[in-house]
Amino acid sequence: MSGIDWVVLSLTLLGIIGYGLYKSSSTRNLEGYFLSNRSMPWYLVLLSIMGTQASAITFLSAPGQAFTDGMRFVQYYFGLPLAMVVLCITFVPLFAKLKVFTAYEYLEKRFDRKTRTLTSFLFLLQRGLSTGISIYAPSIILSSLLGWNIFLTNIVMGGLLIIYTVTGGAKAVAYTQQLQLIIIFIGMFLAGYMIVHLLPQDVGFTDALKVSGALGKLNVITTGAEKGNFDWNDKYNMWSGVIGGFFLALSYFGTDQSQVGRYLTAKNTRESKLGLLINGLIKVPMQFAILLIGALLFSFYQFSPAPVFHNKAVETQALKTPFRDSLVPISNQYNQLNKRQNALSLAYVTADKAGAEADRNTIRDSLQQGNKQLDSLRTNYRGFIRKAMPVSDNNDTNYIFLRFVVDYLPVGLVGLLIAIIFLAAWGSIAAALNSLASCSVIDFHLRFCKEDMRSVSEVEIGQYKISKYYTLAWGVFSIIVAEFANRMGSLIEAVNILGSLFYGVILGIFLVAFYLKNISARPVFIAAIISEIAIITLFVLNEYKIIGLSFLWLNVAGALLVIFISLLLQKLVPSRQVKPAIAG
Repeated sequence: MSGIDWVVLSLTLLGIIGYGLYKSSSTRNLEGYFLSNRSMPWYLVLLSIMGTQASAITFLSAPGQAFTDGMRFVQYYFGLPLAMVVLCITFVPLFAKLKVFTAYEYLEKRFDRKTRTLTSFLFLLQRGLSTGISIYAPSIILSSLLGWNIFLTNIVMGGLLIIYTVTGGAKAVAYTQQLQLIIIFIGMFLAGYMIVHLLPQDVGFTDALKVSGALGKLNVITTGAEKGNFDWNDKYNMWSGVIGGFFLALSYFGTDQSQVGRYLTAKNTRESKLGLLINGLIKVPMQFAILLIGALLFSFYQFSPAPVFHNKAVETQALKTPFRDSLVPISNQYNQLNKRQNALSLAYVTADKAGAEADRNTIRDSLQQGNKQLDSLRTNYRGFIRKAMPVSDNNDTNYIFLRFVVDYLPVGLVGLLIAIIFLAAWGSIAAALNSLASCSVIDFHLRFCKEDMRSVSEVEIGQYKISKYYTLAWGVFSIIVAEFANRMGSLIEAVNILGSLFYGVILGIFLVAFYLKNISARPVFIAAIISEIAIITLFVLNEYKIIGLSFLWLNVAGALLVIFISLLLQKLVPSRQVKPAIAG
């Protein structure tokens, strides 16, 4: 990057931190630190919800996901709008009525302490691991740009995040996310514009889409059916998105404290509901636009020289090893084939504009065949990179968009786009650390540790300080997890797969609490443990190709298992009297 890019990057990041700390003055107690004194308007709730969900992984990995697998990942979000409606009817009024700090407080009122503790523990485990992956995402940038060791970079990134999250609390998170999203949307629009602007002179936006579509990257809607049979192992299709995505979104926004904590900051239930409903309307088109950037980027490289491997820092190091003799011939062959692909893409556009359908179809077939050969060469190249650099990140999906930004964008805009990825990371990670600390304090520390304070004010100040220590501790834990995240492939997939291992079971516990009034604590507690073991077993079996089941279906399976096993155990296991359900 140029000196101007570094200035833009530094000023943007420092400005965000300063703005967040300036706006973060809050009461020095738990409600101020974790919930902004329940004072936020709907638009800040909306931006905080979106900022928490749209992490650096979204803006760094999603374009690479579309580049490699097409736009079908957007179907992952199809169940989200319906989930927002259910949340507004059931979850929001109940949480607001009970004035809870965390979603899991309700479970103790409905069941007992151990059920609340188990559910909160499952949340802490999956959210702590996911936050580590989220820290790793922006670390990729510094490591790639500066050639820094990724382990050192994780510490630097995590340390910067911890500073303003520990200091500012929920209010700093909300206000920085407001400004972050504005800058992010501007930057991503500029990135999309520049991709189209850099296309050859006679190639426009629609031409780029046609080339991308001809090579299978505009696969927005897929059914998951192949030769009349439904493929349960197909990760992204209309049905897994609508059904599995609904269960995942319902659990994420209804039971994950990183999101529940965002709308608990609202001044009333109307503001909470508005924030959630508008998020449901915006999220799908927003994700579509981000994936479209990846599809356009794929088209761009059909007309321009394309890297055989997008992680330049790792590639440079690999070429210094004895494996250089294997890598260079593949690279040369790739470059020659890529030039042929560039010429074919121009010919395809020319034939399309001339209305020469037969020529266009012939050229399309040649493009598809050439693309398969390029993919094969890339796979072989990655294999040698893996041998040359066994401890480095040799999956370059997460670097595709970043490599374009660094190689092609003008001075100044590079720094802004890099800043955007940092901002997205900081917004989501700060919210996650805040939620991890709130659950640790509310669901564990205050339940199991006795406070010895002399006055109410001393109790509040003591709890406020303890909350900061827990935020710090979870920040350190997340940095440690980030150190082991370099072998997880596409980060946007990794973080969603991890969530799916826990979200279904957590959601099942809440669904039993809300809708099955006759189920008592003991059956649901046992059912949750059995179901979690079953979900992990299904995941392992799928990983070893013993069964075929996409991770989105794990959310459905987890929730239904808890419900059915709870109903069965309620009849078989003697239990104490059922607590009366709390109406919304």
